Amino acid sequence: QVQLVESGGGSVQSGGSLRLSCAASGLTLCTGWFRQAPGKESEGIASIYTGRDIIYHANSVKGRFTVSQDNAKPMVYLQMNSLRPEDTAMYYCAASWTACSTRPRDYTYWGQGTQVTVSS
Repeated sequence: QVQLVESGGGSVQSGGSLRLSCAASGLTLCTGWFRQAPGKESEGIASIYTGRDIIYHANSVKGRFTVSQDNAKPMVYLQMNSLRPEDTAMYYCAASWTACSTRPRDYTYWGQGTQVTVSS
């Protein structure tokens, strides 16, 4: 069993930055970041292989968001720059033993989420 705890969410104005953190109780194959806005489906926005420089960013966040990791802690981060109102959502980190994808079904462990609100 791996427990995940997100932190770092908050309210910012458009163009601002936030850094989300995901603290894990153990290492797995992959950590992903997902977000879900009210009335919308969950969107996988980034993933990173544990201990390797293999990362993925969805087109919707590419160039603005960066996923990174510190395996010594272990922690996974999502640096979010140039935030837009459409980035407003609940953000979740999730851990997988089987695949590094943006499909929620590939992830076994989920954090409780942290809210990000971007005002125009």
